[in-house]
Amino acid sequence: MRLLVLGDSLSFHGPRTAHPVDEPRLWSHVAAAVLGGTADLHAGLGWTARHAWTAVRTDPRVWASVRTADALVLGIGGMDSLPSPLPTAVRELIPVLRPRSLRARARRAYRDVHASAVRLTGGRPTALSAADTVACLEQCRLAVTTLRPHAPVVLLLPSVHRSALYAGVHTAREGHVAAMRAWAESSGVATVDVASLVTEHVLLGRGNPDGIHWGWPAHRAVGEAVAALLRAEQPGVPTGTADPGSPQGEALSWEDAVPRS
Repeated sequence: MRLLVLGDSLSFHGPRTAHPVDEPRLWSHVAAAVLGGTADLHAGLGWTARHAWTAVRTDPRVWASVRTADALVLGIGGMDSLPSPLPTAVRELIPVLRPRSLRARARRAYRDVHASAVRLTGGRPTALSAADTVACLEQCRLAVTTLRPHAPVVLLLPSVHRSALYAGVHTAREGHVAAMRAWAESSGVATVDVASLVTEHVLLGRGNPDGIHWGWPAHRAVGEAVAALLRAEQPGVPTGTADPGSPQGEALSWEDAVPRS
C-alpha cells in the first residue's frame, strides 16, 4: 500500500528537531511499515489545511504522488485551531526581510509579542477558521479521490499543546474538532483521535521541549492507529497507477480533478 500524506510540522518533527521526510520513525512511515507499504509525505512548517490545498493544486510533486496513492491521510487541520492574533502573513514574510539584522529583530519581536497577544485575545482568532479548514479538507479529498476513487481517506483530528509561544492557550480546539469530525462523518472519512493518543505524552513534557511536537513513542502510537484504520478499510486496488479501464483510472488527467481557482 502506498500512502499519500499531507501534514503539518507534527508530521516531520521529532523529540528535538525537524527531520527529513524519509525518517522511518515519523508516524506516516510507521503506518506504512505496519501495512507493508510506503508513504509519500508532503508537509510544511505551520501548514494549515489551506496550505495543503494549495500544494494539491500547484505542486507537481504532490500530483505525482496522487497517481500512485492507495490511500490519502490528512494530517492537517491542527495548526488551524491554534491562536493567531497576528496575521499568518506576518510570520511568513519574516524570512524574506533584508538585511539579516532586520530579519532577526522582526523574529524576536514576533516571538515576544505573540504570547502576550494570545493571552489578550483569549486565543482568537485562529490560524484558520473551522469552516475554512473543512472547506479546504473537502477540496483535498475531492481532488485526490477524483483520480483515485477507491482510495480510503483518514483524517487526524487536532492534537494538544503546552507551548509557551501560544501561552498554553487552545481555546478553539474543541470547535475545530467538532467541525472536522462532522465533515468526516458526512464524507465517509475515518478519523484518528490524536489527543487520546498523545495528551499525556505532550502535557507531561515527554515530547519535544517546544510543547507542540512529539517524541518517537507518540509518533509510533499515531502511526499504528492510522494503520489500523486503513487495514479496516481494506482498499480494493493494488499499489501503483491503475491499469487503463479500471475504476481507479477513470479520471484522465490532473485537470479533471483540480478546479481552476
